[in-house]
Amino acid sequence: MALAMPVVVVLLLALVQTALVVRDQIAVIHAAREGARAGAVSRIPVGDAARASAASTPLEISTATSVRGNRVTVVVRYSSPTDVPIIGGFLPSIDLTGEATMQLEP
Repeated sequence: MALAMPVVVVLLLALVQTALVVRDQIAVIHAAREGARAGAVSRIPVGDAARASAASTPLEISTATSVRGNRVTVVVRYSSPTDVPIIGGFLPSIDLTGEATMQLEP
């Protein structure tokens, strides 16, 4: 039991770190969708809409917007820190990207 417990703890911490990165990736994709929707239906600044959608998960995101023809594309980038004890020291921060394209509303 004494030999197996450290391995089990490290595996559990790795699982927690993975869950945190997945949560951040979902938040980044959601922010991109909200930004694209805001850019397609109204004149709200896309970056503000993307940041507002990520309010429940406080992300320091950067956005890029492009309009081509009748479509708006929003790209959201975020660097997810790996700060879980033990595991975080072995992994660098993970760069996450979310992209969404929507048709402009008349």
